[in-house]
Amino acid sequence: MSEVTVLESPDVVIEGDAAVGEGPVFDARTGRLVWVDITGGMIFENDLASGEQQGTKLDTLVGGVAPRASDPGFAVAVGDGFGFVSADGVLTYSDPVLPEPFRRMNDAKVDSRGRLWAGSTHTEFLPGEGSLHRWDGGRSSVMATGFILPNGLGWDAADTTMYLIDSYANTLLSAPFRADDGDIGDFTPMARIEGGYPDGLAVDVDGCIWVAIWAGHEVRRYSPTGELVAVVPMPVAQPSSCAFGSDGTLYITSARAGLSEAELVAQPHAGSVFALSTDTQGVPVRAFAS
Repeated sequence: MSEVTVLESPDVVIEGDAAVGEGPVFDARTGRLVWVDITGGMIFENDLASGEQQGTKLDTLVGGVAPRASDPGFAVAVGDGFGFVSADGVLTYSDPVLPEPFRRMNDAKVDSRGRLWAGSTHTEFLPGEGSLHRWDGGRSSVMATGFILPNGLGWDAADTTMYLIDSYANTLLSAPFRADDGDIGDFTPMARIEGGYPDGLAVDVDGCIWVAIWAGHEVRRYSPTGELVAVVPMPVAQPSSCAFGSDGTLYITSARAGLSEAELVAQPHAGSVFALSTDTQGVPVRAFAS
């Protein structure tokens, strides 16, 4: 096993108090960092240069958000399924695929062809009840089943491998990916992750996967073969997801839900967004095509 590099701790770039900050993604239309508070039902848009923040409140849980390629507003994975949020903040359901109150969408990300992928979970995180969905604006398709809490997802630079986290199985998985038709092979484990729960992820152009470790005080970088190669110490216990900016900066969301009063005193920046300079670049994340 090669030596694990300990990187610098990141700086706070957005002061926040998100219950469950998640799903960071850059909006090429505005240059803003867009992210969500899942349980708060919030979509945040942050201009990192000016410090300006715009917030949109939805009357539902919001698992993930994606800028649209040719229309205003966002595509979203929310409590009941998939839909669109207009420029004035109105949510319209397009595919309410999860009508049961005990299911919800979780993390989501757009592939190279502009399709939105999202994991769904049982609210009590029952084994085998989690699924992976693919949505192009019409009716969604279930692409894989049998998970507990399908979470962070992404693709390698060659666009031939898809990565997926199953948080409560403590596992980073990979599957063959066919970009043209949006199909996948079987997911197989590539790393067992202990000392916390793997959450959201970002993939770099060197083939490595950066994983936020909920309850682990860390972001970890894994090689394309699943070997731990670097650790980012975090000043908060619950880093939740991450995304690369165009200059290679890694932006990391976090959460304050479930922390005690004493833990919140010790972690005053829980629920904020952090930034870390890296020596790599991220695999580009596309806008939603529909």
